[in-house]
Amino acid sequence: MSLLRTAARASVATRVIGNTHRRQQQRWAAQDAATPQSSPAPPTPQPVTPAPPAAAPAGSSVLDQLTQLGQLRDAGVLTETEFETQKQRILASA
Repeated sequence: MSLLRTAARASVATRVIGNTHRRQQQRWAAQDAATPQSSPAPPTPQPVTPAPPAAAPAGSSVLDQLTQLGQLRDAGVLTETEFETQKQRILASA
């Protein structure tokens, strides 16, 4: 009799877990459908220490430096905060 009771409890537990899992999957699917899909998150870049603006080639204008900095940000090499920090550096040295 103990074996049957254990089997019954295991069956009920399995069913409860399955129902809970199915409900959670449905909730997640509804949330994914409700939120606008953006492009997949780019892989986290390795920490990069950008060269200081003084290391830019001679004759490079501030506009060229800012353009290169924007390209690095768009490529995902720089975060938004790193971009702003470097931009302020470039503008301060001009």
